[in-house]
Amino acid sequence: MEIPFTKLHGNGNDFIIIDEYERVIIPDEMKGQFAAIYCDRRFGIGADGVIYISKSAQGDLKMRLLQPDESEAEMCGNGIRCVAKYAFDAGYAKESCTVETPAGEIGVAMGYREDGFMATITMTTPKFDRQDIPATGTGEYHERIGEYDVYATNTGVPHAVILVEAIDSVDVAAVAPAIRHHVSFLKGANVNFVEKTGDDSIRIRTFERGVEEETLSCGTGATASAAIVHRLGLTGDVVQVETRGGPLVIYLKDGAKMEGPATTVFTGSIPF
Repeated sequence: MEIPFTKLHGNGNDFIIIDEYERVIIPDEMKGQFAAIYCDRRFGIGADGVIYISKSAQGDLKMRLLQPDESEAEMCGNGIRCVAKYAFDAGYAKESCTVETPAGEIGVAMGYREDGFMATITMTTPKFDRQDIPATGTGEYHERIGEYDVYATNTGVPHAVILVEAIDSVDVAAVAPAIRHHVSFLKGANVNFVEKTGDDSIRIRTFERGVEEETLSCGTGATASAAIVHRLGLTGDVVQVETRGGPLVIYLKDGAKMEGPATTVFTGSIPF
């Protein structure tokens, strides 16, 4: 038996997509283990997660993201763009679709432009109340953790956002784990370090929960970071976010939307 797969990335945040639109390929009890094996960059295909696409009783598509540590993420902005491109190319959806996730139904508008495939995602509206993040506390979304002022928000998954003078001076691998595992985040958190670079622009670096290391880009992290700087009055409603893997645009009027690319890397099959 061989398992077909497609590898895609959104600004360097890369995923293995397993198409289960017509039938289950990997049994549910094996999905996490499969991700742990094949996300390995030395002994597997290499990716930040495995996305399983299937039909949805609620929307056009359903996605599940299993991460290298075998955990399942509630949502993934870059991952949904990759799902959108795969679905567009496969003929499962055109121009727009809805994607069912554990964080709720996500709307997508998509298509090819001169510079490649682009998708605009209607993100989960950012939540700032500690009760929604979720975390301990009494509703305050700001907290001092170690030497950092940490702002918390949930954009489908929990995020910690930290404003710094220069993100390149931060040792992300050394600093982020203590914040990622801090007791104030009951389910852990992705950790974003943010540098303001202009009136409506920021640069970010993100340490991702479940991947347990810094990734080149994080869509929910870009949204969370933009939402925090906007809430603090530091930007307008449209924020240009530069990740290590490339740019994203976050629109914050009446909720949150994220615009960015998705790219197919290669296809293959796995003997199984």
